[in-house]
Amino acid sequence: MAFNNLTSKAVLLYDEWIKDADPRLEGWPLMSSPFPTTIIIGTYIYFVTSLGPKLMENKKPFELRQIMALYNFSVVTLSLYMTYEFLMSGWATGYSFRCDIVDYSRSPTALRMVRICWLYYFSKFIELLDTIFFVLRKKNNQVTFLHVFHHSIMPWTWWFGVKFAAGGLGTFHALLNCIVHVVMYTYYGICSLGPAYHKYLWWKKYMTTIQLVQFIMITGHIGQIYIMDDCPYQYPIFMFIIWLYGSMFLVLFLHFWYHAYTKGQRLPKMARNGVSKDQ
Repeated sequence: MAFNNLTSKAVLLYDEWIKDADPRLEGWPLMSSPFPTTIIIGTYIYFVTSLGPKLMENKKPFELRQIMALYNFSVVTLSLYMTYEFLMSGWATGYSFRCDIVDYSRSPTALRMVRICWLYYFSKFIELLDTIFFVLRKKNNQVTFLHVFHHSIMPWTWWFGVKFAAGGLGTFHALLNCIVHVVMYTYYGICSLGPAYHKYLWWKKYMTTIQLVQFIMITGHIGQIYIMDDCPYQYPIFMFIIWLYGSMFLVLFLHFWYHAYTKGQRLPKMARNGVSKDQ
């Protein structure tokens, strides 16, 4: 009886909470509730941490070089498109880079922002292939907690962002992430072409710096909300989540930087997409 009462209260709270969702997203794929997203992420975690390694245990690793090259350069193209759309939806056409609130109107620009926010959210499911490639190529040492956590938390938190606040200052980190992904996946794409192309990767040493700058800009931009007077951004909780996420990864990348470039304890090379030194 107590469990039934608790369940009923939870359902009522959910129904009340979901009433505040953006009506413009009614009927959009995966937007009806957070449960489809949660199921996809749960399946992903189970496959890359348990089922996948077991299935591959007695099998030879897949090569996948051509598939990975196609995948990486496809993500580059998608990231370029999303960068352009985020810019044209606000960041290059009127946003102040300070207190930019969500435009809930049905103007062409506002609806364009909704569409690119949803596409960015959906792109996080595409990027789950990063880890699946690790598993199929038996690069299980690269399926770290932080890697899986990052790929899991992004689509889950972005479901709420798209559902309630598609636009405004909460999308700045998405714009930066798309720009960084153009650079990163170009790098991984060239890596996946084979050793003959590695001579073009002289800029590898700047990769960590680019990521550090990204997280510094994210935490600095989002931190403005705590010092601005009377910023009427509609969902301040999202600002705290973005700040927490950016700060956490800033610390992690500073830790990497310290050990890799100060103490000389270089971590495994090319730690994304399963590309290793001997390829």
